[in-house]
Amino acid sequence: MSFIEMTPSDSVKHEIDKESGYIKLDRPQKFSNIVPPFYGFLPQTYCAEKVGEYCSEQTGREGIFGDKDPLDICVLTERNITHGNIIVPAIPIGGFRMIDNGEADDKIIAVLKGDEFYEEWNDIKDCPESMVKRLKHYFLTYKGIPGEAAPKVEN
Repeated sequence: MSFIEMTPSDSVKHEIDKESGYIKLDRPQKFSNIVPPFYGFLPQTYCAEKVGEYCSEQTGREGIFGDKDPLDICVLTERNITHGNIIVPAIPIGGFRMIDNGEADDKIIAVLKGDEFYEEWNDIKDCPESMVKRLKHYFLTYKGIPGEAAPKVEN
């Protein structure tokens, strides 16, 4: 199960407030960046030491720690889900290793369970290259402001 915080039509970034448990407004989306799929997190997960250690092993870089947030997830579907703040059944098909300002911030890519269009996608390799590029582009640029030094986000 995944908890969806944002839909592609959202112009602001929502996220869970760790103290209250409610959804809070984190920041406006920058310029033309629009999250391509439904975006949220996997409840009861936590990116900390183990995620950082795994990222360090895979990249050969030392000193990477998890971002101390739940694991992020993007859920692909052709269905029109009009709002976030809902639990959605999703089937993981892959993911992206992301490092955001030195912290592991991986993204799980999933498909909506029961979605007839995407149900045959069992691996990220089943996604068209254009979809993978679109997702990577969003996550590599969503915090950037034209003309300013870009935040260090890499995959």
